[in-house]
Formats: sequence, C-alpha cells, structure tokens
Amino acid sequence: MMERISPREESLRLRAPARVMDLERLGSLHPSRLSFSRSLIRQMARQRWQISAARFDLDDSGHGTVIYRLQTPCGRYHGVIFSQPLDDDARTDRVIAEAWDVTFGVVEGEVDDALLEQMAANVPLQEAGRQHPRLLVLSRANRSLRNFDAFTRALAEGCQPDPAWLTKAGYLYRTTAVYGNGKFGIADFGRLRDNPDFQRPFSAQMLAVYLLRHFSIDQVEHIARCRAPATAVDLATPVKRYLGIGNSTGLGMAPFLINHPQLIERWVQSREQALAQIRAQAPDEAQRDRLLTLLDRAGCHLEQTVTADAEQGRRNAETVAELPEVRAWLEQVPLDGDLWQELTEWSHRALSLATQELINTLLLELYPAIVEPFENRMGVDECLELTPEMPLVRLKQLIETRYDWALAFDFDDPDNRYWFWYRSIEKEEPRLGVRGQEPGADRELKLAIAPRVADTHRAVGNYLGRHPRAAVVDFLIEHPRYKDIVRRIQAMSETPFGEIRANLWAREMKPIHLLRTKLSFFGASRFDPKSDRWVRITLFQGAPLVEELNAEPDDLRDFDDWGFPLEPALATAPDSQDKARQPAATGVAP
Repeated sequence: MMERISPREESLRLRAPARVMDLERLGSLHPSRLSFSRSLIRQMARQRWQISAARFDLDDSGHGTVIYRLQTPCGRYHGVIFSQPLDDDARTDRVIAEAWDVTFGVVEGEVDDALLEQMAANVPLQEAGRQHPRLLVLSRANRSLRNFDAFTRALAEGCQPDPAWLTKAGYLYRTTAVYGNGKFGIADFGRLRDNPDFQRPFSAQMLAVYLLRHFSIDQVEHIARCRAPATAVDLATPVKRYLGIGNSTGLGMAPFLINHPQLIERWVQSREQALAQIRAQAPDEAQRDRLLTLLDRAGCHLEQTVTADAEQGRRNAETVAELPEVRAWLEQVPLDGDLWQELTEWSHRALSLATQELINTLLLELYPAIVEPFENRMGVDECLELTPEMPLVRLKQLIETRYDWALAFDFDDPDNRYWFWYRSIEKEEPRLGVRGQEPGADRELKLAIAPRVADTHRAVGNYLGRHPRAAVVDFLIEHPRYKDIVRRIQAMSETPFGEIRANLWAREMKPIHLLRTKLSFFGASRFDPKSDRWVRITLFQGAPLVEELNAEPDDLRDFDDWGFPLEPALATAPDSQDKARQPAATGVAP
C-alpha cells in the first residue's frame, strides 16, 4: 500500500503552487533521488534481486534470443529479448517504424516453450502483434550505429572504447517506446497494484530499460569475442557504468500529464514535501562541503552534455556560468540553521529557473533519510468524483480562487488560441496543429485545461444569472458537456500541485517542457531536444551494474551516488587519433 503524508509534513511551508506548477519551471527539472530509475535501483539492491541469464542464444552477429531471469523475494520474472538484423535505411526513431534492432518484453512468471513461441511471433511486431496478457512491459530499441560499431571494433582489438563517445551519445541502444499498463493486450496496471515488486509508478518499465542496458553490454562483448577470440576484451567497469540507454520521446508523452492530475499532484507534492523538510534542517560543515562537491559534478556533467539545440545549449551554459556564484554564496554565508532556506530564496531572486531547480535537486541528495520514505508515496488511486449537490455559486468561487490562473488568459487573442491538439489516425499519437490553417480542429483533444475552465466559468456565471440558487446538478442537466471539467474542478480544487498552470493553446507554449517534466521523474538525463516537440535523453547512465546489485558496498551513499555521471578517465585510454577505432561517419544520428 502507498503511504500517506502525515499532518506534520502537511504543516511544513511549501512553495506556492503558482511557482511550482509554472510550465517553464517544470520544464527545468532535473532527475533526482526521487526519480523512478533511482528508486528502482535502491529497491533492487536492498532486497537483493537476482538477475541471471536463463538463455543466451546469439549468433556471431549478435542476433537471436536472450532471456534474463529476475528473482525477487516476492516473485519471478523474465526479460525476453529478440535481436534481429535490420537494414540501415529501416532504422528510425519515428513511432511509425515497423522493424527494430531489438524487441523485448518483461514477463511475469516462467517462460515455457509455448509462451516463448507465442512471444517470438508477436513481440517483434509490437503494436501489430497479439501480445500475451502475462507481459508487463513491451518495448523495442535501435542501435546507435556509430557507438555500437566503434565499441565492438575496439573490444575485438583488445582496447577499451573511448568514453568520450558516450559523452556524445550515452548509449548503445535507444528505445522508441516502452509500453505498459494494458496497452496492446499486455497486463493492466491493476495486476501490479498489490505487487510489492512493481507497485510504484513505472517501476516495471524502468526494469525493462535496465535489462536492455545489461543486454547491450552482454551483446557487444559477445560480438567482439566472436570476431576476435584471441584478442577481445570485456568492457572496463567504469565504461559499463557510463553506458546508459537512450530514448526518443515525442508528443505522445504529453497527454499523460494532463489526464492524470492526481498522480502528477502526488509526484510534485512528494518532491515539495521532501524539499520543505530539507529546508528546515540545520546543516553542518560536512553537508555544505557535500553540496559544493555535487555542484561541481553537476556543472561538469552539464558541460559534457552534448546538444545541437541552441535553446537547450544556452540553458545549460547559463546554469554552468551561474554555479560559481552559487559556490561563492555558500562559502561566504555563515553556517546557520536557516542556510538551506536562505539559499533557495536567494536563488529564486538571483538565478535562472534551471539553476534554481538544480539546487533543489542537489539538496535532495543530501538527505536520503528524508527523501527515500517518499518512494512509497508516489502512487495514488485516481478518482475524480463529481459532487452534484454542491451549490453552483460555490463552484464559481472554486474556479475564481483555485483556477484564477486559467481566467487570466484572453482567449479572444488569436495567439492564445494558436494551437490545437489532435490524435493522428496513422498511429493514434497526439499531434499539434495550427488552428485555422491545418485540418483536424473538429476532432480536437481536450488537453488544454485553461480554456475549458474559462468557458465553464462563463457558462456557470450565465446560468447563475438566471438561477442564483441552483446546484451543480441543475447546471449539468442543462449543459451536460461540462460534466467532466466540472468533476475535475471539484476534485482538484484541494490538490494545488496537480494542474500545470499554462495555456496549452498559446502560440508561445513549448511542448518540450511537458516532456521534460515527466522524463525528469523517470530519471532521464542529457536532454537533447531535436525540436520543440521531441527529445532524446539517456536513462541509467552511471547506474550500478547487475553484478553490483548484490555486492556489499562499504558506503550505501556511494552505491546510490550516480546522479549527474561524468566521463570516466581510463588509465589506458585509446589514442583519440586512431582512425581505425573511431566511430565511422555513417550519416545516421548517434
């Protein structure tokens, strides 16, 4: 069961929702100790999950079937991976792809011959297949050609690949979708609700990505050994840790943030509750020194983050340029009980949004005993209940007090009605169209909450002018199309962190901020936007390896200290001028 927030925690001073739920600020969040990838690794290590290869059947080119067995204290699962040849011209990040280098799924329970045969016939088809209901996760991924070829070449020659290649693109594989929660016939999330292994949001999906990372290491070492058994070497441990899994994500992620406001509220509130407790702490010298060390690491990580997007590059550079000022402030301000509160208030006045949220992220690193109990509070049973007996005038007051931000937009201004959201027929994925210029507005998705609230407020006001003593039910009988938005307003009026305070119709709205909001809670790093509508990121870069999960670390903090990973320095780094081991220029994106 998910834990609830105590009255004491509720009494702490939280940041104002108007500040926290600003779309640009949400689009400045960084992965943190509360991110789902981090909490999964901690759970795996604490409970000593065992991961082993139940089947490793790959040919010399790395094609075939691999099955990883996962044993937890509560159950057994299998990651089933199919690797197949793929022509270079068929390799694409677009959701309309029909073939991939690898396809895979996570299965609850055993995998017998009949199930494996069924999966082999359907998992490679992805959406087009008839997926088995015991699949918890369905996914696919493509190779990063330049990195993959360079790694296999270097290992076959007995050399370590240059870690700088992973600084440019931090993975050998990137996923284009990781499906869960009942999509395409796989197991519904309700099956995991009481499962202690995967009851946290997106934990099964994070496991699938982690297993793919492990497979990418196993596969590249296998191919190198097949090519040159006499000279091949395995990857050095620092390089293995620096390997992540890439992901390409577009507008398909955006509706989740709007359609699950109670869940988003729980994620954001948990983060804000933890930060409020931390700001109330009296730091010591060791904690200040630790924060200074983390600031240096984060700055170096941002300097090493490669992006072709000018705006993201500017934001990264701005944060790096501001960090010396943060260091100077920390070194000069006296160490007292209000230091963290003073730091966050000063940063709000003096620094960019990205730097403010970086400081908050690093403060979360300092207090694992405060932060980690929130791991079990990130889920919620979602239920938006209608209160039909509520006086209609009370509903109007709720809109004016709790949704005043939505009433601040002038929807008669064409710039505030510029975009519309719709779903493509081809792949049933969300898209953006320009209102009045592109077709599809007649099939608009109801993702923009602000104009719907404003329209409801107008209609309620008109109705009250004729029926001042009416109840909500009276209004809805005459205007049934407002039922779902009225239900949302009533249910969300007491949950201040659930609504993103933005006009999703506005011309200046940046969808990339929606994507980064959700990805930060996943634990994504190295944000590399390819437009304002899709982004490449890296997951699990720097994370402990499978063989390290059951080690006995001397310091648990060090074991879990893998945020903002840095390029490792190898004692025998390859000659950067050795063209034989450099990534070939393929013309394909890394």
